[in-house]
Amino acid sequence: MSKDVLSRLAATIKSRRHARPEDSHTRRLLDEGPIKPAKKLGEEAVEVAIAALVQDKKALVGETADLLYHLLVVLESRGVALDEVFDELERRMALTAVGEKRQKTASR
Repeated sequence: MSKDVLSRLAATIKSRRHARPEDSHTRRLLDEGPIKPAKKLGEEAVEVAIAALVQDKKALVGETADLLYHLLVVLESRGVALDEVFDELERRMALTAVGEKRQKTASR
């Protein structure tokens, strides 16, 4: 389900590239890209870190949602499809699984 939500949000962000700037915050960010989206991503990352250390769970969830949105805007501004990121994560997980299997075999 979470992958689906991120994929739908990425598609919405992509569609906003053609919206009227006065109607879409996302369009305004993309028009400034990648500089403005990258700056916003950095700000949100700091806010997530602060929420993780000193705020409640609800604040952390909200800041993390903001971070994911801005990450998707950065990806769109650079022409990187979310599926490319998912594929890289899958590749890394497969490598980790292979490494774990090798460790188990070597320790026998």
